[in-house]
Amino acid sequence: AVMEDRAKSRLKILKKFDSHFIHLINTRIKNKYLDRIMIRVTDLGGAVFTTIFAMALIVFGSKQVKLMGLEAIVALSFGQIFVQSLKKLFSRERPYKILEHLHTFGIDLSDYSFPSGHTTASFSLATTIALNMPRFTILVFFMAIIIGMSRIYLGVHYPTDVAAGIILGITASVTVHIHFLPFVGRIGSIIGIN
Repeated sequence: AVMEDRAKSRLKILKKFDSHFIHLINTRIKNKYLDRIMIRVTDLGGAVFTTIFAMALIVFGSKQVKLMGLEAIVALSFGQIFVQSLKKLFSRERPYKILEHLHTFGIDLSDYSFPSGHTTASFSLATTIALNMPRFTILVFFMAIIIGMSRIYLGVHYPTDVAAGIILGITASVTVHIHFLPFVGRIGSIIGIN
């Protein structure tokens, strides 16, 4: 019973956190300039853009950049396997389907909310770039944070979805960088990068 009570009080804290920050980001700071920015920025975390970006590194980059692009593809894939598994496991409805008074932007998504796939992908990409080219760290993480915030701003994710996406994205990339670089190198050899 004690464990159950602890779990319930933790859930209450998370719900309070979610409702406070979704209200702050989706309602309080909303303005016409951010509306225009967020609706465009959010797509930078989508599967299409992140995959095309990583592929472009492989096609157009120097040898080091090509290998980084390959590493990014592996990290993105790794992260998204976890995202899709957790979405099915938690089956959390998106905030715009549940919360009244949210500003919605005509976005209608059929999949679940937890965790944020866009945030996972953008932090995965940012972490891979930061690990390989530290001089871009501030820029890439700034962009990833804006993408994560855009998901809350647009009412398609709760703050805890985004927080989980940040953790997943960073973890996926760090894991690949530490444990799977030889594997990435082998794929590189097969496709003629090395």
